[in-house]
Amino acid sequence: MSKTLEHPRNISMRHRLDSFSTINEKPVDDISVKFFYNPHTITLLLASLGAVVYFAFVRDTSNVENNIWAGILCCCFFFLVISILAFPNGPFTRPHPAIWRMVFGMSVLYLLGCLFILFQNYETVKNFLYWFYPKLRDFHIDMDKEYGVNCSDITVERIWSHMDVFAVGHFLGWMFKAVLMRHMGILWAISMMWEFTELAFAHLLPNFIECWWDALILDVLICNGLGIWCGLKICKILEMREYRWVSIKDIHTTSGKIKRAVLQFTPESWTSVRWLDPKCSYMRIFALCQLVLFWQMSELNTFFLKHVFELPASHPLVTARLVLIGLFVAPSVRQYYSYVTDTTCNRVGTQCWVYGCIMVSESLICIKHGQELFERTQVANIIVWLAVQFILSLICVIGCVMYHRYYPESLTRDASPVKTKPSRIKFEDGDKSE
Repeated sequence: MSKTLEHPRNISMRHRLDSFSTINEKPVDDISVKFFYNPHTITLLLASLGAVVYFAFVRDTSNVENNIWAGILCCCFFFLVISILAFPNGPFTRPHPAIWRMVFGMSVLYLLGCLFILFQNYETVKNFLYWFYPKLRDFHIDMDKEYGVNCSDITVERIWSHMDVFAVGHFLGWMFKAVLMRHMGILWAISMMWEFTELAFAHLLPNFIECWWDALILDVLICNGLGIWCGLKICKILEMREYRWVSIKDIHTTSGKIKRAVLQFTPESWTSVRWLDPKCSYMRIFALCQLVLFWQMSELNTFFLKHVFELPASHPLVTARLVLIGLFVAPSVRQYYSYVTDTTCNRVGTQCWVYGCIMVSESLICIKHGQELFERTQVANIIVWLAVQFILSLICVIGCVMYHRYYPESLTRDASPVKTKPSRIKFEDGDKSE
């Protein structure tokens, strides 16, 4: 009886491809209503063309500004339709893959918009904003509410006055972050790091100046703490899988890492290595520090964009950006998590890649159009800030590893979405190979 053996290297490559497709183009296995998952490309084409023909010939075209606005919306509409047909699903399939394809399409549109703004001058960008929102001509950033004044005056009335709509937004934001991160230690570390970030950049952004009781009690303990607790409760109620960012079970020892590095230079056993190797403990720490730093940069972009282009905190553009960034971050965190913890995933997902470009583009926009603001940057503050971010990230990793070492029952393979490489490959004759 003939038997066909597959080379272990080919099997390993197939598992890598399967792992990447899980986070980039996840298939839908459990389909309850087949109508919503059957292809309807012709129907979508006819409906899209019908809508374009109707609005192009029926609407009034006498107003030039309305025509430009309608043309922009039509381009965005067709781009999102194409994204439903052509773009990858991403790591999620609920409520429907088409929604996450549209989210990816919106992220590409947002990135293109950021790149377009990056090549304009400040006056042009401001004129764009005035064209969309003429009321912005009457607003200046120094009209925002100040929080860090008369800190010695602590009364119930004053504390209650700080529990405004921004406090509610603080709570909801951290609840959403908890659903994304799903790790108590890292969430609390990021929460405390953000207070250091506000101190480091307070000389550039006056609204970062807060009273001690506002920062520690209202922000960290109440808003952030309750948000983190509620977010993790939601994850538990919905039976979401917990992310094990600092799990020590898949990290090799130092001796094993050195042996693996030595084998890289032996032609007989050449093995490909990527820059964030999940088997290397140092790279796992670096990956977590990078995640924390990127998270802080994304938060900073929100405040710098609002300050540079003089937008009120309650402006629809600020709210819309926060909603979009939240949608973009959800699949990006999942893809980044798989990349830095899964040994069979050898490249980062496309949504994570696009969001990385968005984050850098926003930072470049802030630096270019806020040159007068960044000229006052105190380099010592930035260096201390980076050092604090690294030290606290390192403490967070060590603390979580020590916790799981003394409480190993809390670290289970079933609680993690990480796919592990099969340790043995079965053959038809019952033989096994490592």
